[in-house]
Amino acid sequence: MTYQSLLLEGPGAVAPPDGHPEQGVPWHWGDPFAEQRTATRSAAVVDRSHREVLKVTGPERLSWLHLVISQHVTELPEATGTEALVLDSHGHVDTHMVLAHLGESVYLDSDPGAKATSALPGGGPQSLREYLEAMKFWSQVEISDVTGDLAVLTLLGPDTDQILSTLDIKLAATPYAVAAVEGGFARRMPWPGRSSVDLVVPRPAMTGWWGRITDAGARPAGTWAFDALRVESLRPRVGVDTDDRTIPHEVGWIGTAAHVAKGCYRGQETVAKVFNVGRPPRRMVLLHLDGSPEIYPETGDPVRLGDRVVGRVGSVAQHHELGPVALALLKRSAPVDAELLAGDEDRVVQAAVDPDSVPAEHAAPGREAAARLRS
Repeated sequence: MTYQSLLLEGPGAVAPPDGHPEQGVPWHWGDPFAEQRTATRSAAVVDRSHREVLKVTGPERLSWLHLVISQHVTELPEATGTEALVLDSHGHVDTHMVLAHLGESVYLDSDPGAKATSALPGGGPQSLREYLEAMKFWSQVEISDVTGDLAVLTLLGPDTDQILSTLDIKLAATPYAVAAVEGGFARRMPWPGRSSVDLVVPRPAMTGWWGRITDAGARPAGTWAFDALRVESLRPRVGVDTDDRTIPHEVGWIGTAAHVAKGCYRGQETVAKVFNVGRPPRRMVLLHLDGSPEIYPETGDPVRLGDRVVGRVGSVAQHHELGPVALALLKRSAPVDAELLAGDEDRVVQAAVDPDSVPAEHAAPGREAAARLRS
């Protein structure tokens, strides 16, 4: 059954259009640009209760996870978290997840429908839980799907800590700090924007938590606002900003979600080789799109330099300050100062690479391209 948040029944909640990846939760609450501004200037709360949550327990939870995910977690302290990936045998990204280690349990939350390539020869995609179960072997761990028990709400904005104080939640200021809250936990995130906290709360109490948070001063915001700030923060989403060839180096996940100095996880040979002796074939950049035609490319559309395809479009967003923008995977050979075309068929628009999304040595010509587009 397709998930539908109870908050979609609330006054002002607008569901996303058919086919949008954020199905089941509010897309916006009537004014998506005002919601974005609030999320950057004070505080907003986003319903992300469609995310899937797994719980790993047992005395070998950390040592076992260390073997099957891309992050170094053997000594992950209590009350902290991190980000991690599951890769296929060639180092391509299968799944991205965010971890929280609390109370002798590790919680893994991921986008809805997270998949992993089977470890069996010729095996197809499995759910993340099925993949982890298949990798247990004799390890002393238990894996449970607690999506039905826990729901994710995300606080955004510089007044986030004031909201937490009103809710009597004490959370350290360091990224990925975790603190227990009534049946769940709070986790500080370094994105999107400058201040973000995930509140993972008991699902039966989600609407009550939503009321407490909004009563404390947070404005309801939808996934439109969250995604616009995610795109601005250059944070990819699996299946939108990645394809079946994406490796972590291309989308900024080295260090944040993939550790280069540890072995013993699937795909680590590719991670280490490209990091140490090579360069990734593509890089993720932020594109400024010409919004004057009021048409926009779609995820998966090509990015062209003249008649040559040099990349693919990922997330497309309407940003309250930047205007229409998109994440895109471009070939390394594509010049960053070029005037590009993004889109296909009748939705082709001019595009320019944002200079701040590429290495500093390429920044100057990129600024000229962006200025030409805006003029």
